[in-house]
Amino acid sequence: MTSEQKPLKGVDASGNAVDLADFEESYYKPGQVEDILQAYDKSLEGIEEGQVVSGKILRITDKEVIVDVNFKSEGIIPLSEFKNVQDFKPGDQIDVFLEQVEDSEGQIILSKSRADFLKVWDKIYEVYESQETVEGRLVRRIKGGVVVDLFGVDAFLPGSQIDLRQIPDMDAIIGQSFRFRVIKVNKARRNIVVSRRVILEEDRSAMRDKILVELEKGQVREGTVKNITDFGAFIDLGGVDGLLHITDMSWGRVNHPSEIVVLGDKLKVKVLDFNENKERISLGLKQLSEHPWKGIEEKFPEGSKVRGKIVSITDYGAFMELEKGIEGLIHISEMSWTQHIKHPSKIVGIGDIVEAVVLKIDKDSQKISLGFKQLEPDPWENVAAEFPVGTIVKGKVRNIAAFGAFVELKEGVDGLIHISDMSWTKKINHPGELLKKNDVVEVKVLDIDQEKRRISLGIKQLTDDPWDGLAKEFTVGTEFAECEVARILDRGLVINLNNDIEGFIPLNQLGEEVNHPSRIYKAGDKVPATVVEFDLEGRKIVLSISEYFKDKDQSLWDAHRAAFPVKPASEVKIPKKKEKEEGGEASEEEAGSEE
Repeated sequence: MTSEQKPLKGVDASGNAVDLADFEESYYKPGQVEDILQAYDKSLEGIEEGQVVSGKILRITDKEVIVDVNFKSEGIIPLSEFKNVQDFKPGDQIDVFLEQVEDSEGQIILSKSRADFLKVWDKIYEVYESQETVEGRLVRRIKGGVVVDLFGVDAFLPGSQIDLRQIPDMDAIIGQSFRFRVIKVNKARRNIVVSRRVILEEDRSAMRDKILVELEKGQVREGTVKNITDFGAFIDLGGVDGLLHITDMSWGRVNHPSEIVVLGDKLKVKVLDFNENKERISLGLKQLSEHPWKGIEEKFPEGSKVRGKIVSITDYGAFMELEKGIEGLIHISEMSWTQHIKHPSKIVGIGDIVEAVVLKIDKDSQKISLGFKQLEPDPWENVAAEFPVGTIVKGKVRNIAAFGAFVELKEGVDGLIHISDMSWTKKINHPGELLKKNDVVEVKVLDIDQEKRRISLGIKQLTDDPWDGLAKEFTVGTEFAECEVARILDRGLVINLNNDIEGFIPLNQLGEEVNHPSRIYKAGDKVPATVVEFDLEGRKIVLSISEYFKDKDQSLWDAHRAAFPVKPASEVKIPKKKEKEEGGEASEEEAGSEE
């Protein structure tokens, strides 16, 4: 060893420092250690950081791949850098990138992914510059897009560049191969961005130009459902969109386009119309099949019975589907011969399978009139013959209204006893005073209106009119020592005379000045009165208390006043006048139909 040479130092097995010169003298021949070191240094010549070198796989663990690149230490590569690690085995030669010759632990740092990138970089840059299309395989989803295997390296495919429209299920396309165009590269960051959309847009543009040249009315073309709205669906014909309106989807009723088409569906459609620039294209689906109204008269002749499903209900009736594309209306007036139906939903519900009779077909307007009630005989058809005017019949009181009582003469046929036809002599304020529901009564048929389906009945007509003979019995001046107060009105007293005959004593004929009769009298009181008016035409007998005492002794009047003194207004609860209910009374037809 010369004076200029530095002593070679080392460490023995126990960790003690030793001079390699001594080590050489003990274990090696003179100069052998130096030769070994020189040979080792020579083996490292040409290995520099930032280069791609060849290495041999020594072993594969759960996390790493150990590679020998003929260096003083082995290189370690994370398992994640091997796309298909199962394809590799110990002894295989691979190209690796030398990241760092020696880290803090003396290990060499290698990268397979960078080596792969550098090997294909020139090719990637070439297709980027030339804008050629290349094939790649979708590997996995990441945030914002998908990783694409391009020439063995990872490229990024943004979500917006996958297709012309949003992909509903991204996982479904993982593993598939497509054509791409490289739209961005960065060697330093090993960043490659690709697009499939730009290729599709170019293809779409070329197809659009071709379609617009070929497009004609009446053509049948295949398209894809691109978008669905409430009013229809947009169909991609291959570069150009057309509208399939909801009214052109089916001859039958369609509540929403989604009942007919599904996003992504491929279907054939007919070109119905388009504007001059072919920017708005109208398409049809139902036009591919024969119009269901063709030969409608032979399919459903008038008077025939048909069976179908209730598909819609309105205030005025129900629509029944006879077959796809053909519906008929059962008007509310054609649902029952006898019942007054307030709403069709009381009779049928949506989805009901029912039977009806075809009443009329209007082919031009595409309308069919149907009826329920025609399935049964019309109970009013022979009413005039069954119940001629003047006939006395018995019936059950089916309903009572404020203006009269409805009597069922037979099933489906009712007649009305108006309140004015219940008694010759007695004032009936409400039919309930004389009749109640389910009573069986004897009545006389007064009139029949076949067209309006109305029969007028009477009870009082069962006896002769007594008023012609009452004029002698109730002549003006006739006195009655006792008349029973039947009812008290605001304007006077209603009194019972005899044989259900009533009279009336006005307020100004009570003999006292009061604002209401109830301040003196009550129902059931017995009062004297004199007839002051007999109105045969108006069927009215007017009496007077004051006239009765006019020529009588004062003591009689005093006794009467003592028996019926005038009460202070504060002590008498005067009933309020009954006001007509808002909306008025129900009509005879409505009331007769209510149960």
